[in-house]
Amino acid sequence: MPNLKSAKKELRKGKKCNLLNKTIKDNVKSLIKKSRKAITGKDEQTKELVAQAMKAIDKAKQKGIIKKNTGDRKKSRLQKKFNDITKKEK
Repeated sequence: MPNLKSAKKELRKGKKCNLLNKTIKDNVKSLIKKSRKAITGKDEQTKELVAQAMKAIDKAKQKGIIKKNTGDRKKSRLQKKFNDITKKEK
């Protein structure tokens, strides 16, 4: 347990930040899962879901919640799967 007043405040701030970061990370993960499922299921909303996932990844990257390279890797893999499916349809 922290003894100083400033240390107690920092602990409270840390809990808030952790909660916010966790929600954003969970949102990114769920959007990626939905996108992958839509890609494999060949849904009509695939393009919108992929766009939403890309946007969420970019925002998380910008805020420093996920690292730059991690975000780039996730975007690249998702876009590659999407492109493979769209090429097969043509």
